[in-house]
Amino acid sequence: MIKTQNRIQTLFENRNQEDKVMSLFLTAGYPDLESTAELILGFEENGADIIELGMPFSDPLADGPTIQFSSTVAIENGITMNGIFEIVRKVRKSSNIPIVLMGYINPVLRYGISGFCTRAAEVGVDGLIIPDVTLEESELIRDEAKSHNLSLIYLVAPNTGDERMARIDEASEGFVYCVSVTGVTGAREGDEIARSVERFINRVNRNVKKNPKLIGFGIRSHEDAVRITRKSDGFIVGSALIDTIRKHYPDKNWKTRTFEFVKQLKFGNI
Repeated sequence: MIKTQNRIQTLFENRNQEDKVMSLFLTAGYPDLESTAELILGFEENGADIIELGMPFSDPLADGPTIQFSSTVAIENGITMNGIFEIVRKVRKSSNIPIVLMGYINPVLRYGISGFCTRAAEVGVDGLIIPDVTLEESELIRDEAKSHNLSLIYLVAPNTGDERMARIDEASEGFVYCVSVTGVTGAREGDEIARSVERFINRVNRNVKKNPKLIGFGIRSHEDAVRITRKSDGFIVGSALIDTIRKHYPDKNWKTRTFEFVKQLKFGNI
């Protein structure tokens, strides 16, 4: 079959090379079931280029306290895989923003890989990030994902060897997720990120040639983003966004405050 271009690939092909892509991670069903689709649309209006929609799981081994908290709340709210697909379907009524489902393999296996990929494609998902499926194990889902035009996006980290980076680049589609520091997700001090990223991204650029590169894990401000994306294609923010929601929810203006944070992340103080 001929693989058609999806929204992620179109985004990177059509963007101005000087513009940095901002991808935002949001846990589906957090802070409540009704708000996720509206938040995604608001993020897009305020500068988001890609949405990574988290699939909550009860044992999120790569996530720090913030995303663990949001996953727990979402599960308590009653989020399900079908509920996540319904969120994407609602967004697709008025938006073509690229959407990537991010989470662990257990819920996907429970749903059934074939059914999962089929439904994801039907509602308008563009890609998958499954951190606990290694390159060697990815045959579990690779063929089904490809047959449904879902980009499989892999992660590289400072402890990923050069040869492995090149292999991950070859296997990835859409972009390569560059984990800026070793450890779990969470906002960190900018200087800590900067010291680690400078060495890391130079090595990534030597080995990742096929795909765009987005840097994540630890970014919490526009200044952080500018500093660490000088040599990459964009950045990913998750924990700092969820922290912002947690700080203001359920105040009357919590969505406005959240959208203001998103706009400031992308454009700075304008």
